[in-house]
Amino acid sequence: MGVKNLWDILDSCKKTLPLNHLQNKRVCIDLSCWMVQLQKVNKSHCALKDKIYLRGLFHRIRALIALNCSLIFVTDGAIPAIKSATYRRRLNVGNELSQEEPNIKQLSSIRRNSGSEFSCMIKEAKVLGKALGIPCLDGIEEAEAQCALLNSESLCDGCFTADSDAFLFGARTVYRDICLGDGGYVVCYEMDDIERKLGFGRNSLITLAVILGGDYSQGVYGIGRESACQIVKSLGDSTVLQRIASEGLSFVKKTKNSKRHIEAMQCDNKENFPTNKDVLKGDLQRDKEVLQVINAYLEPRCHPVDSDAVYRVLAVYPFERNQFQQICGKYFNWPFEKTDEYILPKIAERELRRFSNLRSTSTKAGLQVSLNEMPIKCPVSSIIKERKVQGRDCFEVSWDGVDGLETSIVPADLVQSACPEKIIEFQERRAQRKKKPKSRRIRVDNRPPSSEIELKLQAMLLEIDQENATVFHGSPEVTDLSSPPPPPPRHACLLSKNAEPETEVIDLSSPPPRHAGGSSELQIDDFQRPPVDVIELMSDSDNEMFSPDHLKKARELRSFLASIREDIS
Repeated sequence: MGVKNLWDILDSCKKTLPLNHLQNKRVCIDLSCWMVQLQKVNKSHCALKDKIYLRGLFHRIRALIALNCSLIFVTDGAIPAIKSATYRRRLNVGNELSQEEPNIKQLSSIRRNSGSEFSCMIKEAKVLGKALGIPCLDGIEEAEAQCALLNSESLCDGCFTADSDAFLFGARTVYRDICLGDGGYVVCYEMDDIERKLGFGRNSLITLAVILGGDYSQGVYGIGRESACQIVKSLGDSTVLQRIASEGLSFVKKTKNSKRHIEAMQCDNKENFPTNKDVLKGDLQRDKEVLQVINAYLEPRCHPVDSDAVYRVLAVYPFERNQFQQICGKYFNWPFEKTDEYILPKIAERELRRFSNLRSTSTKAGLQVSLNEMPIKCPVSSIIKERKVQGRDCFEVSWDGVDGLETSIVPADLVQSACPEKIIEFQERRAQRKKKPKSRRIRVDNRPPSSEIELKLQAMLLEIDQENATVFHGSPEVTDLSSPPPPPPRHACLLSKNAEPETEVIDLSSPPPRHAGGSSELQIDDFQRPPVDVIELMSDSDNEMFSPDHLKKARELRSFLASIREDIS
């Protein structure tokens, strides 16, 4: 929970930023807060059985991995002693503590139940994160306090938590929520905005927690957030804790009592109005605990920044593909192919962003290093084609060194920053393809030799001459006496004995007719050989010897033979 009404007070400082704001950043995640958010989506038994919360966690991690956002899981440790009364009250087992103020010095930290359902959810999340290369830091007490310490020491760029007291522990940037999908965004609060817009520093926020109440104190009865803000602003951030240390809550009571006195004077029944002594009786008992609450925020129990535990989570861990496949198969019943389809493109995009960061860093340092001279090999092998994804320019690329992934789609601006040489190569290949003439389709050559085609064409022409001689001279004219006369044509029916000659219809869309046998049979494929020299059907001087119909047939035959030459050339 954090501090009562603090998110409402900070609402004017809330910023909604696009998801790519987290690109190339390192953030700490209060894992308990994320699991509570994901659990609220569906609390049914089916949701727990199907691991809906774990799927939601996977999709959050997947989106941040593609942005090369380094994640650190932080879990809660023991419950602080000062928070024990609040914890018992929430479990409805500490009614006696609410009736009588506990002695904090006599209380100790409460160990969390590691066998509870929520603790098992945390363990599953840690296993999933480990397979994805996400380290986990088990906090000593409060997870948000550990996140705030890493953020205040600049070991991370921000922390994800829904507990508003992260600012009281020293956090500078807090991401309260995250939304995925189209137009994904994060809800962000920054301490610089809080100081500039509201005038509240860390000391002022701690004072608000003392007055309004929260996890560590019940607050001052009868004072709302507006009055508390006015009181804190009137004292100033630099002196407000000193006033509390020296006077306790007396300055708050004086302001409160002055307002109560004015209201009491206007009240008709003054006898029923409580006296100052009655009102302050409970508050005076809490003054002794104020310093302990302040110290709990200023000096929380956390792993020091120079400890081995912190060094371990700051290291880079690899993605364990086989282990991740086993986990998704166990929790989600996903086959290996589906698991690779979900995660491998994001892993490849993260590697490309890391390569891009290395190149940009070398450029800023004044080193102009070519792609082949980089100490790390570029993960992109080549660009296949251009793509458009939701209106954004992208490239489909082939990968080199990404196990299990051949191609995927990445933003064009990322490729431009990482390997502009690949874009130049792609453009050159595309320009060459446009200049290169289109090659004809290669056909299987099952045709006879050209000499055989020539003989068949000669036979066909001889047959035509014989037909012409029969019509006009009454007897066939044999040109080549060394060879037997050709068989009668199949279309000899065009002229009958007692009928006038009829006009023959020639279908030029089909090949010439076949002969009844012998080596002179003409096939359709015979016209697909390279062009050969053939004799002309007739000369221009012979045109007077023939009728117009036969002249027309001769011209059509010439055109047909010319088209054959063009097709096979």
